[in-house]
Amino acid sequence: MSPQHGHAPHDGAHHHGDDHHRGHGDGHRHAHGPASAAARWRHRLAHVLTPHSHETADKTDRALEASARGLRALWISLAVLGVTAAAQAVVVVLSGSVALLGDTVHNAADALTALPLGVAFVLGRRAANRRFTYGYGRAEDIAGLVIVLTIAASAAFAAWTAVDRLIDPRDITYLPAVAAAAVIGFLGNEWVARYRIRVGRDIGSAALVADGLHARTDGFTSLAVLVGAGGAAVGWRLADPLVGLAITAAILLVLRDACREVFRRVMDAVDPSVVDSAEHALKHVPGVLAVGELRMRWIGHRLRAEVAIVVDGALSVRAAHEVAVAAEHALLHAVPKLTGALVHADPSPDPGAPDPHAVLAHHSA
Repeated sequence: MSPQHGHAPHDGAHHHGDDHHRGHGDGHRHAHGPASAAARWRHRLAHVLTPHSHETADKTDRALEASARGLRALWISLAVLGVTAAAQAVVVVLSGSVALLGDTVHNAADALTALPLGVAFVLGRRAANRRFTYGYGRAEDIAGLVIVLTIAASAAFAAWTAVDRLIDPRDITYLPAVAAAAVIGFLGNEWVARYRIRVGRDIGSAALVADGLHARTDGFTSLAVLVGAGGAAVGWRLADPLVGLAITAAILLVLRDACREVFRRVMDAVDPSVVDSAEHALKHVPGVLAVGELRMRWIGHRLRAEVAIVVDGALSVRAAHEVAVAAEHALLHAVPKLTGALVHADPSPDPGAPDPHAVLAHHSA
């Protein structure tokens, strides 16, 4: 049997089935197998200069910290967008601007998307168990689907109000207030967009990035309201509903981008450059002769990997496991946001020897 190395699901502590994890407890005191003494000393020096740990508890702390940052970003942006939408709603009531109404509804919907994402971040902090062996990180991807549906609903509402106003044009009053509300909408949304996108990319949350893109489009649609107000100021009554339709088109564009982002995450898509980095790191691990199958997937804002490496078939089980440990260690250094990897060590094939995986061939279909 080929040795494997990885981290099993846990409930706050390590559970080791045998001695193949020995040496992980004291800040990477495990041996690196075939690595040279010089390489080991360079590695230790790097740890002294940049202290860190890959222990399960440390990974859990980093994951919890990422969730906490996500929650903080959500609540702060919820407050900013809530104030923005409330200010715009007052002007909508006074002016009757359908363009501003569509923008206000979109801002309110954007603010409310913080709720499903907040629930997802809280769920994602729960430990894995025997039913949910990978944890609850997928709740974040489900929240991304809710965000997509919310964007679609706001597009439908904006289109309906704009068409209704085209059929039944009405005058707009309080034009200076409408213009001011549009500027407020742009400033509030652009600030929230920058904040959400930055935090989302830092913690690896596709849903939070999609929400930030949503806010950015809201900001530009707020500026479009200025065009409608300008048209109304010169007596063009159709300017306001036409801008409302333009806002609808902009919402549909961000809906397309959000759908693509969330669809890729739900389908376990990973940036190919991340896979390239992982393969490059593995090929430079002493004792790794080749890299076989490599799979990676996002679970919420955490990245997991499964990889098969080829090692010298003459190695003992313990020595082969040491190479697998070194391989996982290299991955944790090379791949940002990676919280764990399952490394399977295959022996290099001997000429004329049977395929060690032949017994599995009839399951491949």
